[in-house]
Amino acid sequence: MPGVALRIDQKVSIAKALEELGVNMIEAGFPAVSRSEYNAVKTIAAETYRSDIVALARASRADIDAAIDSDVDMVHIFIATSDIHIKYKLGIDREGVVARTVDSVEYAKAHGVKVLFSAEDATRSDLDYLASVYSAAVDAGADEINIPDTVGVMTPSRMRYLVSFIRERVPGVPIHVHCHNDFGMATANTIAGVEAGADVIQVTVNGFGERAGNASLEETVAALHFLMGYRTTINLKRLYDVSMLVSKMFGVRLQPNKAIVGDNAFSHEAGIHVHGVINNPFTYEPISPEDVGATRRIVLGKHSGRHSVEWALKVLGYTPSDALVTHLLDRIKELAENGVKVDEQVIRGLVAEYMDGA
Repeated sequence: MPGVALRIDQKVSIAKALEELGVNMIEAGFPAVSRSEYNAVKTIAAETYRSDIVALARASRADIDAAIDSDVDMVHIFIATSDIHIKYKLGIDREGVVARTVDSVEYAKAHGVKVLFSAEDATRSDLDYLASVYSAAVDAGADEINIPDTVGVMTPSRMRYLVSFIRERVPGVPIHVHCHNDFGMATANTIAGVEAGADVIQVTVNGFGERAGNASLEETVAALHFLMGYRTTINLKRLYDVSMLVSKMFGVRLQPNKAIVGDNAFSHEAGIHVHGVINNPFTYEPISPEDVGATRRIVLGKHSGRHSVEWALKVLGYTPSDALVTHLLDRIKELAENGVKVDEQVIRGLVAEYMDGA
């Protein structure tokens, strides 16, 4: 994520949290980038025990050596397959990409590690050529392949088509999907990939990543479990805590309306909503906040109604008489319209104000 640099101890803490969360594969870093990155990946590999640890590498022997030396379980080799990347970034031709693919995969496999192969910018690549590169990688020994939507240009229907297309032409190998969020569709495109038969989803906590980020782990997992009936190894009740840990270590506060883990994901202010939630939470919540380790909040403000005030008074230990509720409701709306945040301390003050005037 631009502007974020973690210390080794922070990376190890996040890796351990991901392992406790139940993540199967953790891409720990890019060892060839720097000595610090190499040390971080190597330390994570040494201090985790259940998750497979993956290291990123370009299709070059030097990168692969650095990844292998960091003691990971799998090397994730990538090379671009779109014509724009081949011409302007790699400076070679299509045949050169295939040659580098085969050489790098064979080289890594000769060193006894599992190989995941990615065709970078797959979603802007010629489809027949893309399939031929994946086939060459699998023939060279790649254990799994990945379809990256590198600049986030897919829609769900196009993602379903692409995954089905590659599945048909490159059978018998697990397929990953890796979606970026440039148009705000990374999670939807990831789910579409699963619907088309993808076996593995690559996600990031809170959707943090390059530019607009990646598919969000917590959103994708919740959608798989609660909307699609899938089961993963993820401990859903730890989603909120892991989200907060990563947010804190990145120094990036989540937007309040972030799905699943945002402050407002299970918050209610409008009187009609609060009335329904108090009687039965499922009237205005698709899942219980406890399912993902979060909590429900009733927010008091200018949209609040009597039920909200009554609920808040009971929580704080007061008896909500009609007169007290009316007084608080009028004052809360007045304060909220003047930009005052109505919290527990303000409510207690308003109750005292009412008592003094009674």
